[in-house]
Amino acid sequence: MRASGILLPVSSIPSPYGIGSFSGSARKIVDLISEAGQHYWQILPLGPTGYGDSPYQSFSAFAGNPYFIDLDALKEEGLLTEQEIEAADFGSDPSKVDYEKLYKNRFPLLRKAYERSGIEKTEDFQAFLKENADWLPDYALFMGIKNLENGVSWLEWPERIRLREEKALEEYREKVQADVSFYEFLQYYFYRQWYELKAYADKKGVQIIGDIPIYCALDSADAWSHPELFQFDENRIPTAVAGCPPDAFSADGQLWGNPLYRWDYHESTGFAWWRKRIDRCLKLYDVVRIDHFRGFDEYYSIPYGSVNAVGGKWMPGPGMKLFRTLKQNPAVTEKSIIAEDLGFMTPTVIQLVKDSGFPNMKVIEFAFDSREDSDYLPHNYSPNSVVYTGTHDNQTLAAWFEEELAGADKQLAIDYTGLDPKKTEEIPWAFIRMALSSVSETAVIPIQDYLGLGADARMNHPSTLGGNWCWRLKEGQFSEALAKKIRHYTEVFGRAPRSEQ
Repeated sequence: MRASGILLPVSSIPSPYGIGSFSGSARKIVDLISEAGQHYWQILPLGPTGYGDSPYQSFSAFAGNPYFIDLDALKEEGLLTEQEIEAADFGSDPSKVDYEKLYKNRFPLLRKAYERSGIEKTEDFQAFLKENADWLPDYALFMGIKNLENGVSWLEWPERIRLREEKALEEYREKVQADVSFYEFLQYYFYRQWYELKAYADKKGVQIIGDIPIYCALDSADAWSHPELFQFDENRIPTAVAGCPPDAFSADGQLWGNPLYRWDYHESTGFAWWRKRIDRCLKLYDVVRIDHFRGFDEYYSIPYGSVNAVGGKWMPGPGMKLFRTLKQNPAVTEKSIIAEDLGFMTPTVIQLVKDSGFPNMKVIEFAFDSREDSDYLPHNYSPNSVVYTGTHDNQTLAAWFEEELAGADKQLAIDYTGLDPKKTEEIPWAFIRMALSSVSETAVIPIQDYLGLGADARMNHPSTLGGNWCWRLKEGQFSEALAKKIRHYTEVFGRAPRSEQ
């Protein structure tokens, strides 16, 4: 079935409260996506963000981001007043997220709501605690101790609690009990509101494409509470961490710093942790995009403590053993996972993607290399793929064409699309039509490209810190008129829901 969707992070939804949330504005976005004839709304990871504000470096693989809790809903329940919300400073720029102000001012509001809630006495909350007993107690305790230790990484905590000695765990649970209850409250409201929003999207015929990083963050509840899953020594210090080797773009490679999995241990448990993770994701989302799919074939291992990625080496991943196990769950089908297979592709990675049956990714912005016939040019696509004009890591189409594409590569793009470079407002649409007209079963377009926005609207510059993950959609930018135009081209290229074609 041919289909299409729009990439728009929850954090980028318009909101008077500094960041997008599971609010009435989110429902308006769902309405517009539906009116535009789209099957899918793709978002970025929903986990609580840590240092650098990246959704790909989360404090937990299972917890949700408290920033996304709708404050208006808390007001309607009598847990906050309008005056309290309006008095909080979330930043003054409607086009940017101010994470520092959010951190300083959002949590005190949420704490007030918790203290007024009396939530511990409710049956729903107790049922939620029971349903999530396999990860929530560790996460809430982790966050409570992190607050007590002034936010430092668990690797810098006192040794007794860093190593999770039983007596230390008992002592710290008592010390931070109020914080533990607060973080359980936050997760209860996050999940409740998210599932309400997802149910609304379901009614509108809009499916959610979620996104998960392949790795956990080093400073995470997962790494602290389950060290057996990772390549740690007897003192819980990583022996190696993740990254990418040097290439034409980076002489030092990329040092991500995530702990690497002990795949032999995972295999010995029947990949229990991964089964649990994917099962949770397929309750949260309809389709899951797994970032850095290549790491399942081979992963780049860098000795811990290295200053760059030069001294790393490739090591074998779990390959199809993992996916054969995951597919024992009927919810895991060849259409429920998207393989993010960007970057240098070896024959074994290509074979793994093929054997898995999962659709892989094609990115229009990677297509125009005048020196060779690129796999990203649409005439080379197979139907079992998902085409993007760009991802959260790419420049917007308008800025890419103007600032990054040059010389023979730009001429190839002009010849391939037939666009008139003098008609700047039409340039993004030429590439959007190319994506929509391709044979890929699914096409996903970032909302910034539909709006023709420039470099200021870029979401992330990989391998940089600061200024990322901040872009926000302004109220009214995603208009009824734009939805109508998107729907027109969706219908032209046979991607609208069948009843509408």
